Amino acid sequence: MFQLTQEEYDNLISQNATSSWGGRRKFPNAFTEYGVLMLSSVLKSAAAIQVNIKIMRVYTKLREMLLTNQDILLELERLDKKIVNMDFDIQMHDGK
Repeated sequence: MFQLTQEEYDNLISQNATSSWGGRRKFPNAFTEYGVLMLSSVLKSAAAIQVNIKIMRVYTKLREMLLTNQDILLELERLDKKIVNMDFDIQMHDGK
């Protein structure tokens, strides 16, 4: 478990609807994937086990999304370099 930073907290707030009342005196804590696994060894109720399974599925989906996005970003970078090279070739050809 770790405590969110100001930037992480602001990002979390901007992505989720929050109530306008109350307030937070300190930043919230969050669990890592490993922390959730450790927590599951302590909690034994059927409800806790089901929640834990759902959380682990979310972590798995997030990991898959990050890997997919990484592949997309690498492909975009490759295409960008190709376009820059083509632009250079066109400029060189027009200059002759």
